[in-house]
Amino acid sequence: MSATDSPRLSFGLAVGSALLRGRLSLPGGHHAPAGHSVSEALFGVGVAAAADPAVDAYITERLRETGVRHVRLDFAPGDEAGAQARLLAHLLAAGLHVTLHLVQPREQARRMPGAAEADWRRFVAATLDRYGKSVEIIELGSTTNRQRWAGHTVAGFLAMWEIGWQEARQRGLTIAGPSVTDFEPVWNVGLLHLLALRGQLPDLHSDNLFAERSTEPERFDHKVLGRRLIALGKYNLIKKARLLARIGADYGVPRLFSPAAFWTLPRIERRLPNGEEKQADYLMRYLLLCAASGSLERAWWGPLICHREGLIDNGVRPYPQLERITHYASVEGECADLRARPALAALRQVIAMLSGARYEGRLNTAAGLEMHAFRTPDRLVHAVWTINGRAAALAELYSADDFAAARLFDRDGTELADVARRIVGEAPHYLVWEATRSVTVLPTATLLCDVAIAWHRATERKLQHYYFRDGDWRGIVLARSTAELDHFITQLHPARLVTPSKAGALRHARNAIWSVPDPCASDRRLVIKQPVRLHPHKRLLDRWKPSKGLRSWNGTCELMRHNIAAAPPVAWFERIGDDSLLDNYYICEHVAAPYTARDMMSAFAEGEHHFAGVEELTAYRQLASFLIRMHGGGIQFRDLSGGNILIDPAVDGELGFSLIDTGRIRIQEERLNLRQRFDDLVRVCNKLHWDGRKEFLKIYLTAMHRRLRWWHRVPFYLYDFKVAAKRRVGRKALRRLLGRDRS
Repeated sequence: MSATDSPRLSFGLAVGSALLRGRLSLPGGHHAPAGHSVSEALFGVGVAAAADPAVDAYITERLRETGVRHVRLDFAPGDEAGAQARLLAHLLAAGLHVTLHLVQPREQARRMPGAAEADWRRFVAATLDRYGKSVEIIELGSTTNRQRWAGHTVAGFLAMWEIGWQEARQRGLTIAGPSVTDFEPVWNVGLLHLLALRGQLPDLHSDNLFAERSTEPERFDHKVLGRRLIALGKYNLIKKARLLARIGADYGVPRLFSPAAFWTLPRIERRLPNGEEKQADYLMRYLLLCAASGSLERAWWGPLICHREGLIDNGVRPYPQLERITHYASVEGECADLRARPALAALRQVIAMLSGARYEGRLNTAAGLEMHAFRTPDRLVHAVWTINGRAAALAELYSADDFAAARLFDRDGTELADVARRIVGEAPHYLVWEATRSVTVLPTATLLCDVAIAWHRATERKLQHYYFRDGDWRGIVLARSTAELDHFITQLHPARLVTPSKAGALRHARNAIWSVPDPCASDRRLVIKQPVRLHPHKRLLDRWKPSKGLRSWNGTCELMRHNIAAAPPVAWFERIGDDSLLDNYYICEHVAAPYTARDMMSAFAEGEHHFAGVEELTAYRQLASFLIRMHGGGIQFRDLSGGNILIDPAVDGELGFSLIDTGRIRIQEERLNLRQRFDDLVRVCNKLHWDGRKEFLKIYLTAMHRRLRWWHRVPFYLYDFKVAAKRRVGRKALRRLLGRDRS
């Protein structure tokens, strides 16, 4: 059997040849080239009709406001006289450029080649006769590498394609395909090779170039070569786009089109709160990188309206059995149900800033910080952002003259004042200058070293991050305005903070902790923490770590970023070049919780069956749920004594938990393993009796779909022994012997 007689054999030989010739590698491809223009066609969305005709006008009005001129509409047999046809006529009348995506139903696709061919040809011919001259592009195929979704085998896809291609070519229409989903370049190579053999190549090479599986748009994709080889492949979004464009060019189809990509809210919210805000961040960062790649002619979002991944929410709805990336068939609900999400404003802003711009290149090399330059005849635009949870100070990225001349806009287009003291984070910002200006980024431009922030948890409380730099002091302050910032600094400037005596402090041992009135809110108090004593070995080991004040700030921000309650941070200060390691401060809001987990565990150990009005097993269940959520987010607390878990009285039967003393936290991408979890649990259970420990552990492990085994007790026995030994022969025992016990 020859390769031409067997599509699978021909497919495999083409992929093998590409691998041997190195066409699936692109050394250095993760760097964006400069010098290309950004077409307004880069920006588009998928649309679908609702039963309510008023939604048609709503869609076109939102598109007009946003600046979107290009849309994709899925059209399948049965739509000819339905709502999709009504919406299509409305879109064309509004002057929008329509890509008509012809979708073969899954049941019909499973009968290709063969019995379904005649029905498919009749549908395609009738549709192209009716709309072909009015639409911009005809797209054939849908998630062709996902047989479970689309229904096609390779042979079935080729039969579908041949019919659609012939009918479109006879009418002189522009054709896009084969609509591979995700970055699976072997499918692009194999399918384009098969189409080339048949003389049926498309005009635009289409691939739904998702970055969702990498979590953040900038990350190298760990699913290509695995986590161990992630730095070897360096398959980021830019490299993927450039490689796919080269594959297309190898077969004579250099135009690359990504018809649909998105981040679903459920996937975002597995790890992070503020799902809609993160969706807007990811959309903007994705489009900025697609524009920088220079390889994508079009990079469109998926559904405009959908409760799960749309730029517009239509309320909680059952999700269809067939993924919307395969067939975006309809919009559920009525016009009154629709609500624009932040991502729509972000899309409007990126279109306004980038359409028609020339990309001048990435401006920095530091990992985690993205700075990209675009120039139009009217302005110079720098798009600046960080990866999730990190921060950069504009004052450390540009010269004073440059940021003094800049206008600063946030992700959604709001102009911000006081550029010099602003911090940028995971939500991109734009700096805009006159078109003739030449701006040079400082060679030291990088992230603030070892600094974490919880960007959206602050903005949801109407707080902004401000960079503080005065003489030898630096830090971050959260404030509602520059006026509030100035008042706060006047009252609590780190150079003027006075550490109280033991009598005036809440605690005074290795750290001094004291409370002061909040200068910006008369009904609130703040807590200040400063290290006052370090053991000799800590003076050596901590010299290469962030300051204790910064570690507390980071730990709290990481908790809040993962939606784990903690005393809200207010500020962090440290003196640069401080050899004593003591000139640093962490300031947070005072949380007036009446109980701690130590109180709860002690009460149950003493025979109580209720705590704060909650029954014993219910209290265990609620605490376990709180800790499982923390551990599932990759957070190991490492100092989870009962006194560091504050408890508020139950509301509707639910106790409220929050955390303090966060300076030892460690964060990782994966969920914690059992050993790491037990390192935390042995501490929180230290005051609890063994019957209570067993019940608590059963509840915790059951939630992880595991059973309590005898060896799970071993870490608890070892920790009990460690605590007893420290009391008998450790520092505490020595202090008691000398009459200097500080506990």
